[in-house]
Amino acid sequence: MYIIYLGIVIALAVLIYFDTFKPHRFPPGPKWLPLVGNYLQLQKLRHRLGYLHLVWDDLALSYGPIIGLRLGNNLIAVICGKEAASTVLSTDAFDGRPDGFFFQTRTFNKRLGVVFTDGTHWLEQRRFLQRRLRDPDIAAEACDLVDDLAKRCQHPVPMHTAFDICVLNSLWAMLAGKRFALNDHRLSELLNIVHSSFRATDMSGGLLNQMPYLRFIAPRASGYITLVNNLQRMWNFMKETIHEHETTLTAGCPRDLIDSFLLEKEEDKNKATSSFTDEQLLSVCLDLFMAGSETTSNTLSFAILYMMRYPEIQQKVQAELDSVVGRTRLPSLADRSMMPYTEAVLMEIQRRVNTAPTSVAHRAVCDTELFGYKIPKGTTILVSIWSVHMDKQHWGDPENFRPDRFIGKDGKNKHDTWFLPFGLGRRRCLGEGLARSTMFLFFSTVLHSFSISVPAAHPVPSLDGYDGVTLSPKPFYATLTPRL
Repeated sequence: MYIIYLGIVIALAVLIYFDTFKPHRFPPGPKWLPLVGNYLQLQKLRHRLGYLHLVWDDLALSYGPIIGLRLGNNLIAVICGKEAASTVLSTDAFDGRPDGFFFQTRTFNKRLGVVFTDGTHWLEQRRFLQRRLRDPDIAAEACDLVDDLAKRCQHPVPMHTAFDICVLNSLWAMLAGKRFALNDHRLSELLNIVHSSFRATDMSGGLLNQMPYLRFIAPRASGYITLVNNLQRMWNFMKETIHEHETTLTAGCPRDLIDSFLLEKEEDKNKATSSFTDEQLLSVCLDLFMAGSETTSNTLSFAILYMMRYPEIQQKVQAELDSVVGRTRLPSLADRSMMPYTEAVLMEIQRRVNTAPTSVAHRAVCDTELFGYKIPKGTTILVSIWSVHMDKQHWGDPENFRPDRFIGKDGKNKHDTWFLPFGLGRRRCLGEGLARSTMFLFFSTVLHSFSISVPAAHPVPSLDGYDGVTLSPKPFYATLTPRL
């Protein structure tokens, strides 16, 4: 019996020893531990530095722009710097999406949706959405927001959440053809789900994706129960809305995106294979709802925060608004092309804040090479957008908030290939046009209507944010003074 136990111990020791070996020519990085990989090291660095994107910066100083890691059983390549980032984002071999536990759990243990899928399924769904995505009536939402702020401006207004409901409403109008009242409790509940989901993980899929067995050992501590509960509540809400559409659907007359999908599904019902299924519709709604709301509303909240910190820039935006729009109406999307400074301010906010400092995770779809390193098939690729936007050699003073860097000598907006808030290549953000329109109209409408300042007896708010899938601003209040 002793010999058997000894044999088991030796076998385990050998397995653990080989579990620390890296694949041949894998990118350099810190040594990893058996079973957990680099998880503990990254958590220690994250605790010290405050943010995961700063961990990538710190590791790049030691290992270069391509960092090889392992989280649980998942191989990870972190990409820093413009050259490596552009190569990865524009190369088909890195076009895949991870298919780990976290990503499949949110889509019924299948490769569904449009954000975290790839291959022919993704191409078909992307083409459908490109045809059907339309700008909702953002102007109506902007008017409602200004009216709501006007009712509350006698006292300092919490601005870190001011845009959440109206941005979510814009997306819901596009998806489901309806809007909620700003005080609707269902919308507030959905917002709480979205916020908690984005804070609980990161772009790699988080702890559950790296060590899915933890859901059996510590389901609550690992976040599994929270994940499942949040998904169930979102699915129930979506199912109820989709059922309403199914009972009122009219052939040839789609009212919104859900109607368009249901009509495509009906058209494909006799096909042997179709990507238009009930579960796919739920997954698409979940993708668009969550991806579109959090990044846009957080960027707008940071925009207000920066206007409070830089009143001279706020005044220049308002001067441009008064010159182009005047004082007798509110801004419209038609004004955007005539407002290069306002557009430059929004671009600089996106560059400086980096609401999504790490790109949505990619996956190597085949064994490939990158700058002399071997990237095995299935490796998760994380691109540090932060490292590109904060590159000192290119931007000169990246830590400074300077909108003029996006204004050319001709006074028009200047395109910079180092500006990548929506990514690059075939996986570039599908909702970029909608996001840019939404940010412009909400931002310009609020600044046209109010001057924004730090309330008396309140501290100057911090520019730091909460870490997660996206950066979100910490709570802050603003004094809103109506502009007559």
